[in-house]
Amino acid sequence: MPKNLSVVKKNQISLCKKSRNKSYKSVIKTLTKKYLSTINCFSSTNIDEALLRLSATYQMIDKAVSKGILHKNNGARKKSALARLLKNVSFENFTI
Repeated sequence: MPKNLSVVKKNQISLCKKSRNKSYKSVIKTLTKKYLSTINCFSSTNIDEALLRLSATYQMIDKAVSKGILHKNNGARKKSALARLLKNVSFENFTI
């Protein structure tokens, strides 16, 4: 246990930030899983729902990047992977 007061305070602050960062990352993972479940049972009727969930996931990723929880390249990589999934699924199901 540290005896220096500044070290104790720094430890408390880091624990607080750790819990905040963890909650943001957890929400991003949850939104991503919901989006993926919508993509897996893809049809023409739930394309709007898939786009809404994609938008919500994008918003949360952007918020995490702006707060410094995720690196900007990490956020961009996550977003491009989600967009790529939607593009692949939509072209597979609706080929003429």
